[in-house]
Amino acid sequence: MTSVSQSNIDSLNAVLGQTFRLYVQTHGYHWNVEGPNFRQLHVVFEEQYQNLWAALDVIAERIRTQGAYAPASVAALVALAGPEEEPAQSAEDMVARLITGHEALANAIRDAIKTAAEAEDEVSVGVLSDRLEWHEKELWMMKASTR
Repeated sequence: MTSVSQSNIDSLNAVLGQTFRLYVQTHGYHWNVEGPNFRQLHVVFEEQYQNLWAALDVIAERIRTQGAYAPASVAALVALAGPEEEPAQSAEDMVARLITGHEALANAIRDAIKTAAEAEDEVSVGVLSDRLEWHEKELWMMKASTR
């Protein structure tokens, strides 16, 4: 395996780990949100965690198509996910932390797109571009809701 191929796999693993972290965070916020915007945020968080859950499979399968094994334990995914903050308690803090999480993941995806392009992995570029589009749209909507 070339260093470019390994870099591509490492980038996909990083995106997978961060997606897992954001999935768990979002699902937890779905369970625990309260306040005047409860119903709206409960629905939004559910839509987000369902999308993130589905993305985990797509990203892991891209890793497999590159000839590597996808992380197959919670410990492995957590190790790839990076540091985790304490959960937010208020609805406003939940939205703010999800904005931060989506921004961080969007940046990781941008880096992974460059790496996949260098590896001439056009399919991963496409998958990652689709993920980036979704995160950017979610960011726009969450940021608009805070104004």
